[in-house]
Amino acid sequence: MDNLVIMALIATLGTWFITALGAATVVFFTSPKQKALNLMLGFAAGVMIAASFWSLLQPAIERAESTSDQPAYLVATAGFLFGALFMWASDRIVSFARRKSDDTRGEPNERLNRIIMLILSITLHNIPEGLAVGVAFGALQSGELTMESLMGAVSVAVGIGLQNFPEGAAVSIPLRREGFSRKKSFLFGQASGMVEPIAGVIGALLVIYVEAMLPYALSFAAGAMILVAVHELIPECQRNQQTEPYVATMGIVLGFAAMMLLDVMLG
Repeated sequence: MDNLVIMALIATLGTWFITALGAATVVFFTSPKQKALNLMLGFAAGVMIAASFWSLLQPAIERAESTSDQPAYLVATAGFLFGALFMWASDRIVSFARRKSDDTRGEPNERLNRIIMLILSITLHNIPEGLAVGVAFGALQSGELTMESLMGAVSVAVGIGLQNFPEGAAVSIPLRREGFSRKKSFLFGQASGMVEPIAGVIGALLVIYVEAMLPYALSFAAGAMILVAVHELIPECQRNQQTEPYVATMGIVLGFAAMMLLDVMLG
């Protein structure tokens, strides 16, 4: 069990590292090429959608069928909706705080408020992502640890990590535009991912020691991932649809296909 917590910690340290890589783009240029960013965001969305089913929802349903007193479809649906609602509530809290900061326009701390809310919004979204990785690794304690089951958890971490790259850049690049140095922009950008290792360890421990939570936790993570993919990544990657109509779409298709191939082939 301790090994699974360590694995979850290592995996979420990896997703944090990829956030730092995204933040490091500010060192080389002020903004990435939109075409490459759209493809990357689309690919990350496709990976997250596929991982939400094959790596999270399907195992949640199977586990609920064997351990829960409640119908598996109710368990999976409840966890999924709660995960989506959690992300929605997080977004509403951030939006409310943003509106409050907008009321201070013209005051000396206006710029500081915008920066704080930018960092907070990305950081808040990283909490359920870290939980998703931790839950995926913690779930391994319920059965025999095989290469196939391990790859299922790794695929969740890979999906989260891929979409963390543009998130790191989404913090550091605007900070650079606000006049921060490249070093400070990078430090703040990578700091937005620091919550993921903490959330990952918490998610793994909860699933390991409260086994009845496993189906709910897996479907919770799926709901959170789907909301992030559909509400944030897909609209963002479709911004330049008129000039590059299929770049982002093909990114989504390729990301979904790649994750589906890995999950089905390995387990």
